[in-house]
Amino acid sequence: MAEQIPMPESSLAMDEILDEARADDTHEVVSDVAWRRLGIVNVVFVGAAGSGDRNWVLIDAGIPGTRSLIEAAAEKRFGAGARPAAIVMTHGHFDHVGELESLAEAWDAPVYAHSLEHPYLNGQSSYPPGDPSVGGGLMAAMARFYPRKPVDVSSRLRALPADGSVPAMPGWRFIHTPGHSVGHVSLWRDSDRVLIVGDAFVTTRQESAYAALTQKPEMHGPPMYYTVEWDKARASVAELAALEPEIVLTGHGRPMSGPEMRAALHRLSSDFDEIAVPKSGRYLTEPARAEDGSAYR
Repeated sequence: MAEQIPMPESSLAMDEILDEARADDTHEVVSDVAWRRLGIVNVVFVGAAGSGDRNWVLIDAGIPGTRSLIEAAAEKRFGAGARPAAIVMTHGHFDHVGELESLAEAWDAPVYAHSLEHPYLNGQSSYPPGDPSVGGGLMAAMARFYPRKPVDVSSRLRALPADGSVPAMPGWRFIHTPGHSVGHVSLWRDSDRVLIVGDAFVTTRQESAYAALTQKPEMHGPPMYYTVEWDKARASVAELAALEPEIVLTGHGRPMSGPEMRAALHRLSSDFDEIAVPKSGRYLTEPARAEDGSAYR
């Protein structure tokens, strides 16, 4: 089992602030970035509270069955009937696209994702199967059973711009962070060094059902059972660590902040093979790559 990096107790005071629930059932990390946990995954709302219709963005779309929770949080946070200007996808795994089709239709919202992720979002290709051989707990053991068929939002699907900007999110840019998925992206704002990571790395041991439920704060690499290119996953973590973020908000686990978080992230980067990479697994020897088409077969 891969090593874990528990966060020191001195780092938890700020993280408890980041974890305080608001009346709208979200948790703010800064005034215009909030998140809500939906079972095993987080969704992110970018936009100031009360900003109204088409003045905010949803990042990822939860797990199946959570539409009403996402809509309720959005209505409480932004106002009755407030629709997003866009839905931005970090990637298209089942636990991030659960309610994408229904929300995009109900809100008539464009969906933005990296072009390499489009085959999983336009009905074209299924994801490579999850890899239960990586070990580490029940979530990994069940990986072969996770849904991997694509969703189809082709009529609303748009490519993230080549210049790195993020539509409807001024001041933000996306960073292509492949490894966990070929078209995975993370979102970064220079002004306050806030980083929305998706699953490029996570802050809980997602392979374990117990850890996924209890959310004990730990720095980990991407969920092992779905990561298809370990060399690129390593490079992505190194690129994100080099940003020296102040706050990180991941797809799984609680947000983290401050110097202890950065130290843990740098350790994850420098010791990635020992901490994050499984001892065995199908994608260690047979990565699923976009360039040779194996990611889409």
